[in-house]
Order: sequence, then structure tokens, then C-alpha cells
Amino acid sequence: MTEAIQLLVGTRKGAWRLRSSAARQAWRVEGPLFLGQIINHFVVDPRDPKAMLMAASTGHLGPTILRSTDGGDTWVEARQPPAFPSGEPHGRSVHHTFWLEPGHASEPGVWWAGASPPSLFRSVDEGDTWESVKGLNEHPKAMDWFPPLDEGTPDGPMIAGIVIDPRDARHMYLATPMAGVLETTDQGESWRPLNQNVRCDYLPDPYPEIGQDAHQIALAPTNPDRIWQQNHCGIYRLDRPAERWDRIGDAMPREVGDIGFSIVPHPRCADTAWVFPMDGTEVWPRVSPDGRPAVYRTRDGGLSWERQDKGFPREQGWFTVKRQAMCGDGRDPVGLYLGTTSGELWMSDDEGESFRQIAAHLPEIYSVNAAPL
Repeated sequence: MTEAIQLLVGTRKGAWRLRSSAARQAWRVEGPLFLGQIINHFVVDPRDPKAMLMAASTGHLGPTILRSTDGGDTWVEARQPPAFPSGEPHGRSVHHTFWLEPGHASEPGVWWAGASPPSLFRSVDEGDTWESVKGLNEHPKAMDWFPPLDEGTPDGPMIAGIVIDPRDARHMYLATPMAGVLETTDQGESWRPLNQNVRCDYLPDPYPEIGQDAHQIALAPTNPDRIWQQNHCGIYRLDRPAERWDRIGDAMPREVGDIGFSIVPHPRCADTAWVFPMDGTEVWPRVSPDGRPAVYRTRDGGLSWERQDKGFPREQGWFTVKRQAMCGDGRDPVGLYLGTTSGELWMSDDEGESFRQIAAHLPEIYSVNAAPL
């Protein structure tokens, strides 16, 4: 029997949970948790569904990790949140943790954290204590890959995503807004850029080794050699062992473009994925193109895209969806969930054929994760 489902929602001012039966029709909104704290990421551990982590920060208490081992009934703060060692040679300190990633299925208790400024940390005790990943944070090219900036993206410079190859715990990818995609095959001891043919419209050399802004990357669950990427400058796909990305966003309608934050692969079809485009023209207003929000789906690996907008506002819908704020639930048919910058939660229980609003009036939504209940 299909299980009930929950959504874990991180926002600019706290966390919320939504719960539904397996039918996914009626949703109960619960919260807020930690009202007033910035919750960049709220994640359940698929290896232990009772274990949950939040990446949290406040203006006066600083960044931390919040942990639950009883399904969210009670929470404690990590004893040692992600932090650079004393004497850090570049004078960096963690501003906030942006991304939390459960470790490989073969490594219970292991978690990874991507932080701002761009840096990587690892926990081996279910998120209670964290250590710096020296292979990245002390890499000889770390300051070339992640130069200090007075101004960055609205979310700050950070590690924007962590992806682990399900076949090999040592093989990982990072999405970054300053060095594009980085790859390791030795679990973080060494790294290299993986950015061939990814365009940088904002640099003198439009195809540099580094400098790309990888908004999000995701592996196709049924084919981990296929990597989807939503980039600052388009939608891309890479089929390993190839090194050269293909800009599949060129097939998107020109009036919409291929700029956005999130990309969600289908759990059972390697050729299918969804994106939520935003207006990336001129001053980058970061809203739905023409105020007409829609999801776009490809079912042929990016050769073509179809608009899915049933249920969304037909006009005057000026919102977008951030990096971690769009996800799928793995059901059949796939449920899609997206949280907006205007504090609304939308869902589809028919793989994008129609959408409906299931919550509104929340703070700006930073992350949405679906998990069995």
C-alpha cells in the first residue's frame, strides 16, 4: 500500500510541514517551526526516515544545524556545526549552510553540507558534528574557484548542490555559482572542473574552464550517467563518460528562454525532466516570464519541451521558484511540488498536467522536499 506523504518546507522565516494521505488530495499545514530563523534546507534522511536536518541561521545567533531523530517531534542543535578550523588561512568563516545532502546508501550516519562562502563539510554522526573537507576547502585553487566577493547572488556565494553517484560513494558532483560543476572520484580528496561547453554570457571568454554559475544539477535516477543542469545561462545535459555538455535549453520557446533555478528528473524515465523558467533578461527580475508561470517538461532528453500551466494564474503571476524549492515524490504518477518566492505551495499529482495551490501566505520559500510519512 502506498504510504502517506509529507512535505518539508524551509522559508525565509521558519519551517513548515504539510501532511497528506497517499491520495495526495487534502493537505494539513503544520508550523511554524523555529519562527524567525532562516531555514535554507529542510531534509529527511532516506536511510532513516525518522532522522531530519535543517540548515538554519539567525541574525544574532549565526549559522547552525538543527537535528531530529524522532521524525520532527523534537529538535536539538548540532554540537559542532560546519565551521572552518581555527587559523583558516583565507580568513573565512561560515555565513550559512545552504545545502544538506544525506550520504551514500552504504554509509549510514554520513551527511554532507555545502556552505557560504563556498565550502564543503562532512558529518559521520548523523549531523551532530561536522568537519571541513580539506580536499576542497584547502585546495590550491580554492581562491581561484571561489574568490571573495563584495557582492554575489541574492543568496550569497555558496555550494549550491551536492550530488552523489548511487553506484559509488566516492564519486560526487558539486554545483557552484562561481566554478560551475566540480567532480571528485575520491570522496572529496581531489576535485576538477566539469564545464566544457557551458556558456558564461557575463565573462569575456564565454566558455572558460571555470566561472559558470550552476544553479542546480541532478542525476537521472535510472541512469546516473545522465546529469541534468539548470545553469545561469541555460539548461544543459551531460551523458558520461562524455565531458562536453549539450545546451538542451536551445529547444525552449525563445520568448520564454531557458533560465531558471530548479530541474527535477523523472524517477523512472531518464529522458524526462521538468524545469520552472524565470525571466532572466536585462536586470534579471527573477519572476515568471510575462507574469505567466508555467512548468516545462521534456520527454525526449531535451530535444523538445512542452508547456504545463493548467491551474497557474493566466496573468499577473509574478513569482519564481528557487534552487531547492521544486521536487518530485517518486510516486506513479509522479507528484510535483514547488514553493514560490511569494510564499505559495503548488502541486501536481499527474506529472504536471495540472497544478493546484495547497498553501499560501507563507514567507518566501527556500526549499521543498517530499518524503514518505
